[in-house]
Amino acid sequence: MSKTPRMFPRTRIVNRNKQKHFDITIKGASHSHWRDPYHLLLTLNWLWFFAVIAVFYLITNTLFALLYLAGGDCLENARSGSFADAFFFSVQTMASIGYGVMHPKTDYAHFIVTIEALVGLMALAMSTGLMFARFSLPTAKVLFSNVAVITPYNGVPTLIFRTANKRRNRILEAQVRVSLLRDEVTKEGDFMRRFYDLKLVRSQTPIFTLTWTVMHQIDESSPLYGATLESLIEAHSELVVILTGLDETVSQTIHARHSYIESEILWNQRFVDIFSRKRNGRWLIDYNHFHDVE
Repeated sequence: MSKTPRMFPRTRIVNRNKQKHFDITIKGASHSHWRDPYHLLLTLNWLWFFAVIAVFYLITNTLFALLYLAGGDCLENARSGSFADAFFFSVQTMASIGYGVMHPKTDYAHFIVTIEALVGLMALAMSTGLMFARFSLPTAKVLFSNVAVITPYNGVPTLIFRTANKRRNRILEAQVRVSLLRDEVTKEGDFMRRFYDLKLVRSQTPIFTLTWTVMHQIDESSPLYGATLESLIEAHSELVVILTGLDETVSQTIHARHSYIESEILWNQRFVDIFSRKRNGRWLIDYNHFHDVE
C-alpha cells in the first residue's frame, strides 16, 4: 500500500458509457477473454456475436473442405481439386441439407462426413444454447438523471437524484443503494479508496413503476457532512448507485447501476417538477424535463 496518494486523470468505477465495464486497468493478474469463451459470447454485443459465429462457421467449413481435398477425388460429381465444390459440399453436410448432387464415393469421404455431421450437430446445439442464454438474460431499462443535486429538504441539506423505469411494467421489491467512494489517507499515512454507505430517506419500494426520487439527508451522521465541492474534487469522490428488483414480466432479478462524480453534483439547485394534472384529472409525467434543474 502506497504511503502517499498519487494524482491521476479523473476516472470512475462505474463507466456510464459502457455500463458493463469498469474504468480500471488491471496489471499483474493474467486474464484472457478466450479462456472464458462462454462469458465472452454472452457479453459481446449482438453485432460482434453474429460476427464470431459467422467466422467460426466459415473457418470450420474451410477446414473440412481442405480435408475433402486431401482425400483426392473422393466426392461424386465434384470437380477434381475444386475448393469451391468441397467447401459447398461441407456446407450442405454440416447443415444436413442433402441436395444429393455431390455425395461421398470413398470410405475416406464417408469417414470425414461422419465427423462433420457430429461437429455440425454439436455446433448447432451450442449456438442454440448461446442464443437462448443471451435472449433470456434479464435486463433493466432504468433511467438515471444526468446530475444529482444538493438542496435543502425540510430544512436539511439533502442529496437528491432521480431514477425512472423506462419500461411500461413494474419492478417489484425494488431497492436502491448509494455509496460514496473517495480517497483517504490513514493516520499512518497509508493511501486507500474507501466506500461509505449513504442512508437514504427511502431505500426500497414495493412497486417501481414510473419515477423514484432518491434522497440522502446530509446530517452529522452522513459521510458528506461538511463536504464542499473542493473537498469532493480533492478526494476524487464518486457516488455509486446500485438498483435491484424483480421484473414482474420475466420473474427474474434485474440490476442497474450508475455513478456521479463531483462535477455531476450540483449545489443549491433543484430538479424541475415533472408532475402535473391533465384536465381529466389524470397525472401527467413529462420526461422531457427529467434531467432539468433550476
